[in-house]
Amino acid sequence: MTSPILPSGLSEIADAYDAILCDVWGVIHNGREAFPAACAALARYRRERGPVVLISNAPRPSRALYGQLDGVGAPREAWSAFVTSGDATRALLAERAPGPVWKLGPERDDPLYAELDLDFAQGIEDAAFICATGPFDEENETPEDYRQRLELARSRDLELICANPDRMVQKGDRLVLCAGAIADLYAAMGGKVTMAGKPHAPIYRKSLAEAEAQLGRPLDPARVLCIGDGVSTDVLGAQRQGLDCLFLWSGVHAADLLDGATAASAERAAAFLAKHEVLAKYAMAELVW
Repeated sequence: MTSPILPSGLSEIADAYDAILCDVWGVIHNGREAFPAACAALARYRRERGPVVLISNAPRPSRALYGQLDGVGAPREAWSAFVTSGDATRALLAERAPGPVWKLGPERDDPLYAELDLDFAQGIEDAAFICATGPFDEENETPEDYRQRLELARSRDLELICANPDRMVQKGDRLVLCAGAIADLYAAMGGKVTMAGKPHAPIYRKSLAEAEAQLGRPLDPARVLCIGDGVSTDVLGAQRQGLDCLFLWSGVHAADLLDGATAASAERAAAFLAKHEVLAKYAMAELVW
């Protein structure tokens, strides 16, 4: 498998692309504070080159997250549009209305269901399908805490719609559980899982449409750059869509890349990508101009 090119900054490759699709958590912020160099790099690209569409596996509609970006100090100058897994998942939910749906996830994710004419089940026993936005307690739970409930869902042959395909996400200096890990367990049990977020096609279709709207003309896929830190979401998703990817190795996989070493390296990043059988055209430690 080909090793990635190692630019020193986004400026070395920016001229080759008319638009960027950029991951959010782990790339421009860590859930608590923005990364100033990454935000500055995106703002400069947007000012000098083309649109930046944020593409996130967050399970809420993008407009519900503008305040979160503001709160961590990510400037709006750094992005042109925002598309989330929640945006893409709403179409799946609308197709299955009125349900009823059993909501697996915290109340903060309820904007996902707004104005969709869905009925809500009190439990799995009454549900027509499940929608998982995340664990009820991301700080303390593991997928195994859901095994008994998932066994009941499997016995009823219920479909699980996963609104956030991420397995883990960086929050400050820790990693917290996401819905994708619960969906993985259900799939391993033989349950049917449906997703619209990264690495699946629906979120990329919406993101490319937003980029074209910002650009004012059709996009050549060869001139679209994806940026992200997740191998099974960002890198795999770009690869499936035939889009170039810049992999950032200091994000969610940093601990795996260290593997006893004091620091990650380009060589370790290349080996890590090869181990997971994905290809990124470029790799850097973190996003800088």
